[in-house]
Amino acid sequence: MQPKPYGPQQGRKEAGKLERRILGGTGEKLSVLGFGGILVMEEEPSRAADLVAEAVDRGINYFDVAPSYGNAEERLGPALAPYRGRVFLACKTGQRTRVGAEAELRQSLRNMRTDHFDLYQHHAVTAMAEVEQIMGPGGAMEAFAAARAEGLVRLLGFSAHSEEAALAMMERFSFDTLLFPVNWAAWYGWNFGPRVIEEAQAKGLGILALKAMARRRLGEGEVKQWPKAWYAPAETYEEAALGLRFTLSRPVTAAIVPGHAEFLHWGCRIVEGLTPLTPSKEQELRVRAKEVTQPVFPENH
Repeated sequence: MQPKPYGPQQGRKEAGKLERRILGGTGEKLSVLGFGGILVMEEEPSRAADLVAEAVDRGINYFDVAPSYGNAEERLGPALAPYRGRVFLACKTGQRTRVGAEAELRQSLRNMRTDHFDLYQHHAVTAMAEVEQIMGPGGAMEAFAAARAEGLVRLLGFSAHSEEAALAMMERFSFDTLLFPVNWAAWYGWNFGPRVIEEAQAKGLGILALKAMARRRLGEGEVKQWPKAWYAPAETYEEAALGLRFTLSRPVTAAIVPGHAEFLHWGCRIVEGLTPLTPSKEQELRVRAKEVTQPVFPENH
C-alpha cells in the first residue's frame, strides 16, 4: 500500500504567504518550505540576518539547525532572535549518549539564544547500532525525555538516512516527527522511502522531508558546484520544481531546501504556485529516475 498523498484540502495558504500544513498530531502549522541552518553557515552576520528576514517575510516559519553545520547556530541565533516568538525552531544532535546529548542541547540553546526548542531530534540515525545506543541505558533518549520534562524542548523527533533505522526508531518510541529523505530519484529508482512514509503516516507522525531538490550523489573526485551541499542538487529550475512538487505531493508537511540562497529563492517561487504533480509528470519522473545511477540515498544500493 502506498502512503496517501496530500490533497488540496489538507493545506491552507494565506493570501500572499506560503501554504501551511499541519504537522502530524502536534497541531502545529508549518510553511511547506523549511529554512535549513546551512543557508547561513559561513555567511557574514549581516547576510545571515538578511536571509532570515527575507524568509520570514516570504512566509517561512519553520527553521532547522544542528551543531554539525559549522557555525550555523552562531549565525542563525542572532538573526532569528527578533522573530523567535513567530517561528517553529527545530534542532538536532548527533550525540548518542545521555551525557553527550544533554551537553550539546544546552550549548545549542545558548548558541541559538533561546530557552527552548520547539522540536529536538536525533540527527542522521543510520545504523542499527546507533538505534540500540540511543534507546539503551545511558542513551540519548534519556536526555530527550528529561529535556522535555524540564521544558527545554516541546516535541521529540529524529532524522534518519536508512529505512531500517527509521522503522526501528518508530517502533521503539512514540516520536512526534520524522525527518527523512523524500526524493524522486531514490523513490522511483530504488523504492527508497515509501514504506517509511507509510509507517510514519500510520503512526500519526509529522513528516518532514530532506533532499527534495537533490539529484544524485557526487562521483569520486568530483568537484562540488555548490560548496554547502555534499551531493549534486537539481541542475535546472525545472528539475528543482518537479522534485519539490513530487515531495510535497507525498504526505509531507514541509521540505528543507539545499543550503544556498539560490535554492531558497527557487523554492519560494515554486511553492508560491504549488500544485500537485499530474500523472504525466509523475511518469516523467519515473523515466528520469532510471537515468540516475547514483541517487543520494540509499547509500548501500
